[in-house]
Amino acid sequence: MTKNIHAHRILILDFGSQYTQLIARRVREIGVYCELWAWDVTEAQIREFNPNGIILSGGPESVTEAGSPRAPEYVFNAGVPVFGICYGMQTMAEQLGGKVQSSTEREFGYAQVEVLGQSGQTSALLRNIEDAIAPNGNALLDVWMSHGDKVTEIPAGFTTIAQTATCPHAAMADEAKRFYGVQFHPEVTHTRQGARLLEHFVKEICGCQCLWTPATIIDDAVARIRAQVGDDEVILGLSGGVDSSVVAMLVHRAIGDRLTCVFVDNGLLRLNEGVQVMEMFGDHFGLKIIKVDA
Repeated sequence: MTKNIHAHRILILDFGSQYTQLIARRVREIGVYCELWAWDVTEAQIREFNPNGIILSGGPESVTEAGSPRAPEYVFNAGVPVFGICYGMQTMAEQLGGKVQSSTEREFGYAQVEVLGQSGQTSALLRNIEDAIAPNGNALLDVWMSHGDKVTEIPAGFTTIAQTATCPHAAMADEAKRFYGVQFHPEVTHTRQGARLLEHFVKEICGCQCLWTPATIIDDAVARIRAQVGDDEVILGLSGGVDSSVVAMLVHRAIGDRLTCVFVDNGLLRLNEGVQVMEMFGDHFGLKIIKVDA
């Protein structure tokens, strides 16, 4: 029996940011399963998914506008860590009793964030992450900003753990509840330590293990194929394209010679493509293939 590669999971709620897919990619690169859902999900859906942690993405709207998106109230009552990014931080602050205002100084592009006081050692999110050291000894982070609004008052129970010259609450944390927010975007490569920051949240704060890796995904697929096929045989249309080729290799690994592939040369393939498919999958990988000249 293989491990349940989905046992540890992160839920990402999408508020419409152009970078949201990158958040999912970074979490998966860490080796943890995640799913990306629209922000207006129900409590029942979140309970059923049962995430180890929740990430609130950025978004193009303003928290100060009536009718702008909000995280489901259950997000903050689920008892799991929550990480707000940009708009996600702003809606977290507003929903938990803080204040957000439109700024006269908008930021788009590179910024340097100062980690405040001992936060570089005490905050689970920012611990031992730095790009440089300020003259006062505080850690400095090179980050990517993209915002017009900013948090002007953090909620009760939170502390400010990072700032910039124009953004007094560039990051905030309620360590007891494991709620965190950053105004910058850790998911983009322009934030040099972004991957480490996300890893801190996913692995250390949420306690996720790296169960979702290429090797374990293959093992899981093979086990599920074996369970589904049982003692039967399988016939598979093999074109030589990515989809059918991956399926063919997984099924072959699962049931061996009980797989028969059918390759149809329709006369419209590229020069020698039919020969290459037969040589690669038949001669090299040892699949049983029937070639049909149509």
